[in-house]
Amino acid sequence: MAESEARPRDAASAAERRTAAAALNRRRGLEDRLATRFVTASGLTIIAAILAILFVIAAVALPLAAPPRAAPAGEVALPAGSEAMALLLDEYQELAFVATRQGVGVLRLATGAWTPPPPSTLGGASVTSAAASGTAYLVLGLSDGRVLPVHVSTEVAFEEGGRTVHGVVEPRAAVAVDPSGEPVSLFRWIEGRDGPVVAAAVGPRQVTVVRVTEQTSLVGDVTRSEERVAVSLDTEGTVTALALDARGDDVVAGTSTGRLVRVDLREGGAATAETVDASGASRAAVTVLGWLNGDRTLVAGGRDGAVSTWQVVQDERGSRGLARIHRFPPHAAAVVGVAPSRRDKGFVTADAAGGVRLHYATTGRTLLDLGASGSAARAVTMAPKADGVAVVDASGRIRRFAVDNPHPEVTLGSLFGKVWYEGYARPEWVWQSTGATDDFEAKLSLTPLVYGTLKGTFYALLVAIPLALMGALYTSQFMHPGLKSYLKPTVEIMAALPSVVLGFLGGLWLAPMLERAAPGVLLVPVVVPLLTFAAAAVWLGLPASARRRLPHGLEIAFLLPIVLLGVLLALKLGAFLEAGLLAGDYRTWLASALGVTYDQRNSLVVGLAMGFAVIPIIFTVAEDSLAAVPYGLTAGSLALGATRWQTALRVVLPTASPGIFSAVMIGFGRAVGETMIVLMATGNTPVMDSSLFNGFRALSANIAVELPEAPEGGTLFRVLFLAALLLFAMTFVVNTAAELVRLRLRKKYRTFE
Repeated sequence: MAESEARPRDAASAAERRTAAAALNRRRGLEDRLATRFVTASGLTIIAAILAILFVIAAVALPLAAPPRAAPAGEVALPAGSEAMALLLDEYQELAFVATRQGVGVLRLATGAWTPPPPSTLGGASVTSAAASGTAYLVLGLSDGRVLPVHVSTEVAFEEGGRTVHGVVEPRAAVAVDPSGEPVSLFRWIEGRDGPVVAAAVGPRQVTVVRVTEQTSLVGDVTRSEERVAVSLDTEGTVTALALDARGDDVVAGTSTGRLVRVDLREGGAATAETVDASGASRAAVTVLGWLNGDRTLVAGGRDGAVSTWQVVQDERGSRGLARIHRFPPHAAAVVGVAPSRRDKGFVTADAAGGVRLHYATTGRTLLDLGASGSAARAVTMAPKADGVAVVDASGRIRRFAVDNPHPEVTLGSLFGKVWYEGYARPEWVWQSTGATDDFEAKLSLTPLVYGTLKGTFYALLVAIPLALMGALYTSQFMHPGLKSYLKPTVEIMAALPSVVLGFLGGLWLAPMLERAAPGVLLVPVVVPLLTFAAAAVWLGLPASARRRLPHGLEIAFLLPIVLLGVLLALKLGAFLEAGLLAGDYRTWLASALGVTYDQRNSLVVGLAMGFAVIPIIFTVAEDSLAAVPYGLTAGSLALGATRWQTALRVVLPTASPGIFSAVMIGFGRAVGETMIVLMATGNTPVMDSSLFNGFRALSANIAVELPEAPEGGTLFRVLFLAALLLFAMTFVVNTAAELVRLRLRKKYRTFE
């Protein structure tokens, strides 16, 4: 009876267990599926976030590659009998100030309404030539030998809810350049610091320079004095073009035989400084000359359509001379006009067939061909904001173009190649984003930043890789387990130190200390290993009974005093060598003997400070990889008679090599992306010098420093995002290559597993 009652209970309990097990399996399966989907979704979310960041960075940098654009903005005709000789646009591109035979008039571009020149402006003379000077002056050469500057400006009024721009024309005091009263046919006028300066051709090969000095008394009276210099040009041909820089230092004359003659006015114009050939074998006449914004780059146009840019370059001996920087594609007809941009180093040229082109001097590129009208151009100008071009032809038509060219200075060549910038003796890689003057040109070469990033990474890994890998090998294979339980967590905690703290210590504590003891510090990698090997030889020479007194795995207790002694010995030896061989001051010796300058914040400081930050990462990953080698492999090797060192070198290291390689690549990524240490410990100077004693600027530090001050949407802003994209690409390529190598190593040494 009891047995019959027990059987149903056992069957019921078994059914309940099966039901419970089935429920548990279903719950586990559900949890597994949920965990799988959650992990997958999390991974996909991370990938999507990274791709979204990459998309945003690329979207901001992409406009740098957009080509310049131009579109016709309308045409307007001058009144009959108004022969245009020069013109300027106002900043709103609503008015054109036009120099004609009668003087300077104002043309409203939208309606064609013409305001004629003020009467009696010329004092009975007629206009024989005209030229624009900057954005505020149209200067007239008169038939009586005078040069008359006319100041043009605008007055803005808001009437009935709309903006109305009115032109203001104000003649200023004329300057007599030819006392004989001959007509002025070729001249240049600038508003100098102390008063106007005029250079005019008064003969076939004669140039007169008149410098007017204006002094204002306390009661407001203006006293004018003139200094006149006559320069005879010792050259072939006649003067066909003139250029006078805004400082009044240099006058450049173009001749009918294709020569450029530069006169240095700082020497009083007593002699011609130099003559250079501008046209080559064609000997085509130089038809136009003009300085670009900043008056350091000269544009020369020829009768054969050639366009080139020149700069006054100082060579190694200190002498200054004209040097051709770029040649541009030639026009189909003679170049008759050149107009500079007042925002950058761009300029416009016009030819005798009505063709108009937009160029950029720094990159040496012709950006746009605006087409030809078929009628010879008389004058050309760019709008003050560089967003428009106007050209007037022989028929009296003014053609206007709207220009969209926000990033003309950015090309692959300017970002990564050498560029011949103004004031430099040769093409160079330069990063200099800001300057002190309005005409400063940003220099945005990324090459020094990439070089600095790789330089800092190299020196950091040079310190970190040997110490971290050798430390990981010793810790995993030879160290006593009790000591390892304290040492490994301590090293891992080092990774939590903020990089800003390490950078602060590196820049303010380590850098001055290294400066005082640099020779000794450089001897440490030599003296410490030699002393360690000597100590090891002594250790091996001791009787076995003596060696057994130190428990296995605690050899570091014997080596640590040796290492400290080696460091102290190296520092003492460095001071001795500096006093005996380096004349007591290694910095002076480096500068005189090797031409190397020692900067306090240099690559050595970064190598030690950033190496300290990278060591924990490489050490932890490498030690985990070495410790994960199956114990059976190690035991089998030892059982076959191999020593612990042979086992570690020939069995453990190959098996763990994929993980060790991954550790190095993780450390590489950490060093490449480091910001605060390289910012605070290097001086942050974008120089390309492999010297250990010079600093550098890395991509990451440059972004951190420059981005807060960069105008949103500007060229610098977008170039910084391009630098971020480049940094992303560098790490992506390196990590991808590292993963491929890791997989090959894993496949190669799979037989050990």
